[in-house]
Amino acid sequence: MRKRKITLLVVVVLLVVAAAIALAVYLRKLAAPEPARLLPNADAFIYLDLKPLRTAGLIGKNPPTITDPEYAQFVHETGFQFERDLDEAAFAVHLPKTSATGAQSGQDSQYPRFSEIFVGHFDTTRVADYFRKMSPNVEHYRDLEIFSIPLEGRTVRVALLGVGIAAVSNTEGPQAIHGMIDKYKEIAAPFGGPTLVKDYYRHVPLTALAWSIARVSPSAPGKNSGLFVLPGGYDIFFPPGTVVVASVRYTTGVHVKAEAFTTGEDDARRITEQANAFLTIFRSLGQSMQAQGPDPDVKAFFDSLKVKQDHDRAVLTADVPPGFIKKLLEEPPVSQAPLVPGGQQPQQKPAPKKKGPTRK
Repeated sequence: MRKRKITLLVVVVLLVVAAAIALAVYLRKLAAPEPARLLPNADAFIYLDLKPLRTAGLIGKNPPTITDPEYAQFVHETGFQFERDLDEAAFAVHLPKTSATGAQSGQDSQYPRFSEIFVGHFDTTRVADYFRKMSPNVEHYRDLEIFSIPLEGRTVRVALLGVGIAAVSNTEGPQAIHGMIDKYKEIAAPFGGPTLVKDYYRHVPLTALAWSIARVSPSAPGKNSGLFVLPGGYDIFFPPGTVVVASVRYTTGVHVKAEAFTTGEDDARRITEQANAFLTIFRSLGQSMQAQGPDPDVKAFFDSLKVKQDHDRAVLTADVPPGFIKKLLEEPPVSQAPLVPGGQQPQQKPAPKKKGPTRK
């Protein structure tokens, strides 16, 4: 009798543990990472988790040589280097707003704005001192300092929310940075966050190191639909209301998946047909341009690209071979990270003329 009771107790405990694990997995599918939940509502969202890659030694072991003098000064004064110390990053993209007539409104309205959350290892005091020195205005909001930094005709607002976490925004007013502070003070409710993320995050794979959720075309009647021009001038049309969820996973290689959620099967079929037509043309052009035969890693990548229809969604998948990634990483960097994360605005200063390599 005692043995039977012990066996029953063990079974009950195992069932409780299994239920707890299942519940944790279910909740994880519903709740986005905290940095993404802190962001304001926007048109697109991007999230990066660099911790697994750094643990595996794929990044951060040998940070690139810093050639930008302003970025070098930032690293010197704060001790923080993005390539080495950044663990997580979440971005909200605020697209330009249009009026009822289709005209863009507001100054500098042709460019998107960004709100960002950065999580990493940094000395809060040193970073605050650096931004305080750069900021002609320091606003105090809910016992935190908001540093307002003029940068290329915009104001970049920075707030250090807590140990190892910072909020940045270059939106037109302070509402976005205030909202991120408010959410942080509320301990970012597990099921909170931007509407688009709450609605579509469940489609992001559990093991994704990076993902994005974007509304690529408006859903309101009478608005223009999304038209994207791909390399070679090939157009991909996205019907009204389309939302794209893309993710990157890393196991033995890098696995990419992108799903275009539409309002009906006909729309999904149209996207699938366009994408497959583009892939056919692109593969044939690639083969004809390489007289000595295609690079095996590049060929493997493009051969792995597949687009299929799944009811009301078009699904693209691809496997990126390690050799292809190595070739990408061996390419010289186009530019260094900006002095202020929120300074990722598309309107760039003209590059200075150089007679030779940039000196450190």
